[in-house]
Amino acid sequence: ITLALSILIIFFKKLAFFRLALYLFTNSPKNFPPGPWSLPFIGDLHHIENGRIHLQFSQFAEKYGKIFSLRILGSRIVVLDGYKLVKEVYLTHDDSLAGRPILPLFYDIVGDKGLVAATGYKWKQQRRFALSTLRNFGVGKKSLEPSISLECCILNEAVSNEQGRPFDPRSLLSNAVANVICVLVFGHRFEYSDNGFQSLLKNINEAVYLQGGFCAQLYNMFPRLMRQVPGPHQKIFTLWREVIDFVREKVNAHRVDYDPSNPRDYIDCFLGEMENLKGDTAAGFDVEDLCFCTLDLFGAGTETTSTTLYWGLLYMVKYSEIQAKVQEEIDRVVGGSRQLSLSDKENMPYTNAVIHEIQRIGNIIPMNVARATVEDIKIGKYSIPKGTIVTGNLTSVLFDESEWETPHRFNPGHFLDAEGQFRRRDAFLPFSLGKRVCLGEQLARMELFIIFSSLLQRFTFSSPAGVEPSLDFKLGATHAPQPYELCAVPR
Repeated sequence: ITLALSILIIFFKKLAFFRLALYLFTNSPKNFPPGPWSLPFIGDLHHIENGRIHLQFSQFAEKYGKIFSLRILGSRIVVLDGYKLVKEVYLTHDDSLAGRPILPLFYDIVGDKGLVAATGYKWKQQRRFALSTLRNFGVGKKSLEPSISLECCILNEAVSNEQGRPFDPRSLLSNAVANVICVLVFGHRFEYSDNGFQSLLKNINEAVYLQGGFCAQLYNMFPRLMRQVPGPHQKIFTLWREVIDFVREKVNAHRVDYDPSNPRDYIDCFLGEMENLKGDTAAGFDVEDLCFCTLDLFGAGTETTSTTLYWGLLYMVKYSEIQAKVQEEIDRVVGGSRQLSLSDKENMPYTNAVIHEIQRIGNIIPMNVARATVEDIKIGKYSIPKGTIVTGNLTSVLFDESEWETPHRFNPGHFLDAEGQFRRRDAFLPFSLGKRVCLGEQLARMELFIIFSSLLQRFTFSSPAGVEPSLDFKLGATHAPQPYELCAVPR
């Protein structure tokens, strides 16, 4: 009897623990958006196919509605599906959605520092300063164009050195885009032969990919456990540590020879602002924040734009007839000898349309950068508590069947009117929208037009003999092509 009673007591204890866990980990706040049935501890991880979650979001929306919820990233997350809903919520609740979620993996790397992770007053001050500083150094203006054009000349020379042989253009594109950022933040560029810098760019690329992996999601759900065990998540820290050390070294070098009367770049200007606002500690103008703000500008600006160009060359290889039409327009407007300029864009509607279509279908940040509510809000008929992660699914925006004529096909005509002139599309939101819109949008637009057009002015791109170009992707924190090779033949 004693043994039977003991077994019964243990059984009821375990049952009570399971019921408590079931309640804590599956119970949603009152009037919360619907979603799939979550399991204790792992949430909806069993519903997610690694590497396809951006496609599954649309499937969940079909089943649960355009406002639905999931338990991933260690928290409840509300997902918004479709252009009209994303626009309405992001603009109506712009201030309320200006927060960032505290994700353990991200927090353990950068804390609440930098331009991406910061919130509240600190974020407003840092963003204001970054925008004004980059503008002063020419972002969005013609004064930055010579720097981008110079990088194009060097990139073209590097591509020419491949002599038409098959090669993977990823590293060259990354180096070119990174150098534009480096001139703005560090005051100088890096040679393509600099193996240390090449290794750094590879670290960023690999870390961004691993951050979208299964182990990264487990880390966000069980940070205490995952901090102690080996796995790919530990490599993320190693990779970012090397990048952060590189940035910190540059910051320290600037502090040694800083001249307040002659600021050379973003770091120098930040050092000056540290002095100006030394009484305002809440604004975050200190050396550590400088390191992480610089890291955000350098890392995020490099990865997203170079990945867009990487998709762009792949689509030109895949659709040679579109490549030929771009080259015909370049030849007609610019010719073969003159360096093209941003001022040529208005006379190159087809090329501009192709670049926009590459951004749309390339879908670099497919699930958007997550935001968090800073107060209780209502979205539609649902109540969303303060601190909830909310994301407008950009895949559902850029492939919205009610907004795009042929959403799943590469079609530059999406951005051309009946007369063949460029037309803007409201649902073109690769940079998101609202107060958290991508800080580097203007710089990215300049780089994409000048670098892409310059490459097609000089070269015709094709697949190596006997190789059929593939549009297969790999999904990490960004949506990127699988590695590929191409041949670049001088025109």
